[in-house]
Amino acid sequence: MFKAQKRFIAGAVCPRCSEMDKLTVFSEDGKDFRECVSCGFKEQMFLQSAPKELETRVNLTEEEKLAETKPVRLVDPDSSN
Repeated sequence: MFKAQKRFIAGAVCPRCSEMDKLTVFSEDGKDFRECVSCGFKEQMFLQSAPKELETRVNLTEEEKLAETKPVRLVDPDSSN
C-alpha cells in the first residue's frame, strides 16, 4: 500500500508517547507499518477494506425507490374539522 520510503502522517499522535507529527508509515516485505521517530514505537497496520457506500436516492435501484415511496396526506388549512 505504501512506498518503500517512510512518510510522515500529519496530525497523527503516537499511541505510546503521545507526541504529535512523529509517526511515519512505510511498507516492509509487503506489510504496512507505522513507526514513531520520537520513542521508537513500531506496529504493523492491518488496513480494513473501504467502508460500504451510504445509500442515497441517487444510488438506489428503481425497485428500492418504489419500496420506500410513502403516501403524502395533504391537509387543507382553510377547512374546519
